[in-house]
Amino acid sequence: MTVRVSARVVVPASSANLGSGYDAFGLAVALYDRFEAERSPVWEVEVKGEGEGELLEDERNQVVRAMQRAFAETGYRGAARVRCENGIPVGRGLGSSSAAIVGGLVLANELLGGPLGLTRLFQLAVELEGHPDNVAAALLGGFTVCWYEGAIPRAERIEPGGGLAAVAVVSEAAVATAEARRVLPASVPHADAAFGAGRAGLLAAGIALGRADLIRAGGADKIHEAYRERLYPDVPRVKAALMDAGADAAVLSGAGPTVIGLVSADDEQAALDRAHRVQAAFEANSDAPGRVAIPVPVDRCGVRVE
Repeated sequence: MTVRVSARVVVPASSANLGSGYDAFGLAVALYDRFEAERSPVWEVEVKGEGEGELLEDERNQVVRAMQRAFAETGYRGAARVRCENGIPVGRGLGSSSAAIVGGLVLANELLGGPLGLTRLFQLAVELEGHPDNVAAALLGGFTVCWYEGAIPRAERIEPGGGLAAVAVVSEAAVATAEARRVLPASVPHADAAFGAGRAGLLAAGIALGRADLIRAGGADKIHEAYRERLYPDVPRVKAALMDAGADAAVLSGAGPTVIGLVSADDEQAALDRAHRVQAAFEANSDAPGRVAIPVPVDRCGVRVE
């Protein structure tokens, strides 16, 4: 095995669920964490940007834990000096944990010369994260759909038709995903499950075809959002304000508290222009203290090596 001296990767943020696609849909968006590693006799970690002073700077850091898992998978026993330059807000529902896991796995794989293929990297990422939706989007970019075949996680990337962008309305408050999962019921009525299945199909079709009307219909959910909105009392107002501002759909991003507005158009630039107009209208008319609206393109590449 040829071990490189250093490696650098860039990982996008991700928005999971997207309303009706609970624990299955993911969308990569253009906010980024950048991770760099150099061979070292001992583990060292530095965190800058989002999470600075909050995230662990030792072997418990998620990037390091992911690197150690990849090292163990390949039998390598070394260590590294790791630098994290984070642009993804932590604990806001934009996949910061998944970005750290994907970044650490790919970073370690690059240091080792690339012995692990994409499928195995995805499986390891799901093992570490516990669910596939965010890590699939971070790895593959664009719009992703995840499922399980027995115990084996699968993911398929679907190229968004036309242009697609988002307006992320980020909250100052962070909420742990585990807490947002605890508020969900153990089961839901059959009628709600049927509603969700139909709407998820519409949302996936709308994104794949570039159909704003299908995206609008598909964003509705009865599986998880109503339960989680009890944690975030301002979410209904934020959603309504995004729709009034011109978004095609307004949904919780992951487990929240971020709300994401989906915006489609004929091409990428037109979608981003629409997202900026939605942001301006939202800020002019909404009452959402403690939140900031950020227009972002969809990231269509996923994790990349620099």
